Amino acid sequence: MAQIYIGIGSNIEPEQHIRTGLAALRQRFGLLTISTIYANPAVGFIGADFLNLVAGFETDWAVDAVLAGLREIEAAHQPASAGPKFASRALDLDLLLYGDMVLQQRGLSIPRPEITRYAFVLKPLAEIAGNRRHPILGCTFAELWAEFDQAQETLMPVVLQPR
Repeated sequence: MAQIYIGIGSNIEPEQHIRTGLAALRQRFGLLTISTIYANPAVGFIGADFLNLVAGFETDWAVDAVLAGLREIEAAHQPASAGPKFASRALDLDLLLYGDMVLQQRGLSIPRPEITRYAFVLKPLAEIAGNRRHPILGCTFAELWAEFDQAQETLMPVVLQPR
């Protein structure tokens, strides 16, 4: 079984899409470990604030099958588009880590480079996987977060209101 971590983000009706996205992930992959949800400004474009979090789960699915499952869940939340990378999203699911795999192929990088670039990825990952080591850098995610320039981005914890 591989331990998987995915980044989850939304800035189009984000509370609704985060809830339904998490439900779809549970249905497909089972028990999830979920970080705090954080609100932060859009990065790379002007748009509504995002809600972001990280979820972890174990699976025996191959990496391609996990990716296909994530794409299906995304597609159920928004029409397919060939739009720009930095744009508003109903639901964005990014495979951050697949066990200790290091992979560079077909536009896919595992571990995902955004882990060390953005607070909205690293902070929630360090929260639920702080003792795990980055497969390339060798240091823990808690250590990476402690060294991160935390003034660089504003993250505000968010609690989803009960429906």
